[in-house]
This record gives sequence, C-alpha cells and structure tokens, in this order.
Amino acid sequence: MKFNIVVSFWFVMFSTIVSSQIVSIHKTKNTIQIDGDLTDWETPFLGPFVIHNSGEKAIQNTFVSFLWDDKNLYIAYNCTDSNIVGKPQKKDAQIFYTDDLVEIFIDPDGDGQNYVEIGVNAFSTNYDLLLKCISPKCGGWKTAIDFNIIGMETVSKINPEGYTVEIKIPFLSFEKIKNGGFLKPKIGTKWKANAFRIDYGKTIEYLALQPYKSSKFGFHQPEEFAVFEFVE
Repeated sequence: MKFNIVVSFWFVMFSTIVSSQIVSIHKTKNTIQIDGDLTDWETPFLGPFVIHNSGEKAIQNTFVSFLWDDKNLYIAYNCTDSNIVGKPQKKDAQIFYTDDLVEIFIDPDGDGQNYVEIGVNAFSTNYDLLLKCISPKCGGWKTAIDFNIIGMETVSKINPEGYTVEIKIPFLSFEKIKNGGFLKPKIGTKWKANAFRIDYGKTIEYLALQPYKSSKFGFHQPEEFAVFEFVE
C-alpha cells in the first residue's frame, strides 16, 4: 500500500483510538521484509502522534502501523523530521537522552511490572530493556538493560521528509518474561501497549499515539496505555 494513499484515513482512525483506546493489530499471511521501506505496508497507519501528556498537536507528524503472524509482531513508523538529531551508536546505548527515536512499550496486563520498552533511532540503533517495576508499591524504578529480545530486527531509513522505522519482535522472547503476562497471542488477545516518539529539535517534544491525562512517570503509565487487540 502506497504511504500517501491513506493519509486522509489516518486522521479519522486517530480520533477513534483516542476515544476507544483500542488498536487493532491485523494478522498477515505475507512475509514482512524489515528494510525501512513502507511502500508495501499492508495496513493503514494511525496518527498523527500528539504531545503525550496533553493531546496537543505536535510540530512534526508521526504515524505508526502494526501487523502480526504466528511468530512475530511487526511495527512500522513514518516520521516527518526536518532536522534529524542522532548518529549510529552501539546496541543498548541510552539514545533516548540524545537522539530522535521511536519507541514501543508493551505491558500486556497493564500492572506496571515486568514490561518491555524498545527504542530505535533514525540510524537503526536500538535498545531493549525490561521494566521490572516503576511504582513505589513494588520498590520503584527497577530496570534490566541486559535484557535482550532474541531475533529482534530493526531497520531505519532516512528520506527527504524525515525517516521511517520497521521493527520485528519475536513472540518467543516475550514468553520467557516471568510474571509479565506475555502469553503467545491468538485472535482476540488483548495487550496494553503504547507507541511513542521523542523529537529533538529547537523544541523537544515527547509524543504518543495514546495521550495521557497527566505527566506522572512520563511515558511510563501502563494503566493509561491503549488496548492492542490481535485480530484476523
């Protein structure tokens, strides 16, 4: 599907998501190539992302789309960016402090414990970490940066309008997370999750697909994540 064909549809989809907090992830029978090229992406893109704690319009647009098959979750981002900030860095570098990037947080049961954060910058550098706890009730901010999603693939591609990112996440690595609720999805399975972007420019913007009611814990508010539903 050509990216510019579905622009008008995205804005309708975004208003639906904000009110219902439901994101449908459609199943694919096709082989998804992780190459940063979105011209063959199968499902409409959702967005644009908004300021994460207010829902206000962002300076630059961000859109995201999702697919799944029996083995993997696939995510594609399209980011408008007139001044890309960042550089290629080593795996698990703390690029969220320095680089333009996109992120996905997944906490199937929404309890704020044992959930996954993944980030990818415009140069294909990625990190993956496990959030064991964020709430004072469980001891507060315990992370495991040594956590690795085996088989994860990320490719970014810079273009004249900005950059795109494609991500493949194998479900098998998720299933090994203890007390995270990461059972292999089937049709009808629902996970709490949210997609984000950090845009470093003259004004730094923290953007989300599903905005929050407050700035508490920044992006880390699993109780306010959208509901991702795996569908046919």
